[in-house]
Amino acid sequence: MNGQSTTSLASLLARVGLDWFLLALLGMIGLAYLWPGPGLGEGPLSLSAIANYGVSVIFFFYGLRLSGEKLKAGLSNWRLHLTIHLTTFVLFPLLVLAARWLFQTPDTALLWLGAFYVAALPSTVSSSVVMVSLAGGNIPAAIFNASISSLIGVFLTPLWMSFLLTQQSGDYDLGGVIGKLTLQVIVPVVAGIALNRRFGAFAERHKTALRYFDQSVILLIVYTSFCESFARRMFADLTLTDLLVLGAAMLALFFLVYGIVLAISNALGFSRPDRITALFCGSKKSLVQGSVMASVLFPGTMAGIVLLPIMMYHALQLIVASLIAQRMAASARSE
Repeated sequence: MNGQSTTSLASLLARVGLDWFLLALLGMIGLAYLWPGPGLGEGPLSLSAIANYGVSVIFFFYGLRLSGEKLKAGLSNWRLHLTIHLTTFVLFPLLVLAARWLFQTPDTALLWLGAFYVAALPSTVSSSVVMVSLAGGNIPAAIFNASISSLIGVFLTPLWMSFLLTQQSGDYDLGGVIGKLTLQVIVPVVAGIALNRRFGAFAERHKTALRYFDQSVILLIVYTSFCESFARRMFADLTLTDLLVLGAAMLALFFLVYGIVLAISNALGFSRPDRITALFCGSKKSLVQGSVMASVLFPGTMAGIVLLPIMMYHALQLIVASLIAQRMAASARSE
């Protein structure tokens, strides 16, 4: 009976987009609050250094699964690609900039920085493709756009962030940031692509294990980031109301972008599969890239609080997108 109850609970959580990873993220924040010491170490064998090594491994295997043929095959549907990338890297930041100008106060400056960070990030890869597949969208286009978005983000995300960070600190080194991200992300991806023909099949066979590795590295990044923030009492001024307002704002941002992309897709006459791909790839943001870039873009004391909005957006986008995708799938079956 207990086993059946556990299975039913897991099935219910999965249907609404919740899984062990989201619960583990919350667990890492709790652990950082209760036991921040291990995450504060420095040196080549510290937890933060190990997390950085893990990031490079993540992107190496990501490149290993990305064949040149897949990239070439995706180039033809340029209107869909342009819609997704303009939404990801232009519409999102402009919407948050406008809201920030209207609503930011001195007490919420760091949260607004985190909200803008969400807007500047690339689209997520794995969950976008999963949702597009579930809803009956254009899967090859989803793979192409999510993959290219991650690479574009290495350059455009720091560029957007420099717009705000230069205002707050005149010594922001954009070139240095892009250089670090190139070494940590682009070089491993390119190396992986170069070895795709020889080892790509190996990476595909072990993609489930690799996904668990990816998630483990993200959990380590989140833990070390929040250890710094808790140790420096960066969350001392945040209230429950602040967190609820932040969650509502992230949810509103998702639905606003989703609605705009839907209107654009209808205006451009996209087919149903292309419209689904535009909706899910255009409205999602990557926690992987957010975690990686936070350690480069922001001082350790800021990283935890700046990561809070993307973690919240990540959880909400999975829940809402999962429900929408299942509804689309059911609608397609009934036609």
